[in-house]
Amino acid sequence: MVAFPLAHVSWSIADNADRPACDRFFIETFGAETVFEMLETPETAHMGLDREERLMVIGDTMIIPIAPAGAGAKPDSPLGNMLRRSAGEGRWLGVSLRVADLPAADAWFRARGFQLHYDPGMEANYFLISRRQALGMRIEIMTGELPNDPRLREGWNPGRWASDHPLGIEGLQAIGLSVPDLATARELFAERLDWPEIGQRHIASENADCAAFRMGDTVIEALAPRDDASPLAIHLRDIQGIRSLTFKVRSAQAAAAWLEQRGLELIGDVTDRFAILPAQAQGRLLWFTRNEVPGYPTLGTLMCEPAVMPA
Repeated sequence: MVAFPLAHVSWSIADNADRPACDRFFIETFGAETVFEMLETPETAHMGLDREERLMVIGDTMIIPIAPAGAGAKPDSPLGNMLRRSAGEGRWLGVSLRVADLPAADAWFRARGFQLHYDPGMEANYFLISRRQALGMRIEIMTGELPNDPRLREGWNPGRWASDHPLGIEGLQAIGLSVPDLATARELFAERLDWPEIGQRHIASENADCAAFRMGDTVIEALAPRDDASPLAIHLRDIQGIRSLTFKVRSAQAAAAWLEQRGLELIGDVTDRFAILPAQAQGRLLWFTRNEVPGYPTLGTLMCEPAVMPA
C-alpha cells in the first residue's frame, strides 16, 4: 500500500461575491484558521489570477472554497467555467494528495490505466485525474508545499480544536462518496489504487451499505444507497462523488449543543452521528460523531510524509 496524505479538500462557488460568507461560516462555526489567501487586488493584477480562494485548516484538515475571479470571471475562461459548472449544493471539486516525486507518481497512476491532465505551466507541481475516472471524485496529485501550510511546521498543534473549541473536533474521520455499488468501489479503490479495505458496515443515517478504504491518513467511505429515493441515492443520480465529511468529536452532545446555540438545524442522532442541515452549511454535508470505527487509522496528518511510489 502507498499511503497518500490528504493535502486538502476543495469545492467551488459560482459567484465570488458569495465566497466571503462561506469562509466566514467555517471561521465562526468551526474555528477554521486562515493560512493563505489568493485575492485579486490592484497589487496582484499583473499576475492574471483567475480565481480567489482562502486556504483554511480545521485541525489537521485543510479546506479550500474556490470562486472564479479576475480573468476567471469572464464567460470564456476555461477555469471559470469549470468552477461555475462544478458549483452547487452537494458538489465538491475533489481531494488533493501529496507525493514525494511527481514523475514517479505519474508512472504509477498511468500503469494503473489512469489518464492524467496537466494544467499548462503547472507541470512540475501537480496533475489531475478527472471525476469520470474515480467515481465522481476528482483527484489532484501534488508535490511540494501548499502556501504557508502550518502542518509542516515544527510544533504544529491541532489539538486545540479538540480542547479549546466548543465543537471538540479531534480530526477528520472519513470522506464519504456516493457509489452505485460496493463491487464497483472495490474495483477502483482496492484493486486499481491499492487502498486496502478496512471494513464494511451499514450506516443508518445514510441508509447505505458502506465499504471503507484507507487512503493514507484518512478513509474513503464508499456509500451505496439501499433506498432509491433517499438523499444519498439522489446525490448518486444527480452528482456522484464526494458526498460528505465526517469529523470525530469528543462529545456528540456537546458539539450538537454548540451548533444549536448558533441557530443551526441538525439532522441525524445528536447522541451518536449527526450533521448540520446542508442548506445551513454552505451546501455541504458535514457529519459529526463520537464513535471510533475499528480498523480506521489514528487521527492525524501525514503531510510531513509524502507518498513514496514503489519502484
